[in-house]
Amino acid sequence: VLEEVIAWQSRPLEALYPVLYLDALQVKVRDQGTIRNKAVYLALGITVGGTKELLGLWLSPTEGAKFWLQVLTELNNRGVQDLLIVCVDGLSGFPEAIATIYPQAQIQLCIVHQVRASLRYVSYKDRRAVAADLKKIYRAPTLDEAEQQLASFAQTWDQRYPVIHRAWTKNW
Repeated sequence: VLEEVIAWQSRPLEALYPVLYLDALQVKVRDQGTIRNKAVYLALGITVGGTKELLGLWLSPTEGAKFWLQVLTELNNRGVQDLLIVCVDGLSGFPEAIATIYPQAQIQLCIVHQVRASLRYVSYKDRRAVAADLKKIYRAPTLDEAEQQLASFAQTWDQRYPVIHRAWTKNW
């Protein structure tokens, strides 16, 4: 099996992926007799034909933009010449790492990560109401409507949770 794994890890990739999802999962791994948290880096590409393709899996003690740069460099070395849209979380330094290898790629921040990060600051009793108001923003049918919903959110919640509005504005 090891030979097949090595062949899969080093196989040539398509030259273009219109969409690439990059994320890391935190998993528990037995390492030298103890259980440790490790980051499993995932690169999932959508081909020109619309099919999903797992480009690779990598293991590291933690998630960081520096390791993502190594992953992107490896993808480039395996033949990926162009990415149109790269979907990522809000990890610090991540967009800069992508721009180093793929300067023309558009960065799309994941709305699920944005909502989770926002709710981190909210007390339990306000979670449902804040989540419902955030949903009005990201489900708005137009940009103008989304901006109005963001302004309405700020009026309602900035007194208690100003960091949420700032984060949404920063990542707008």
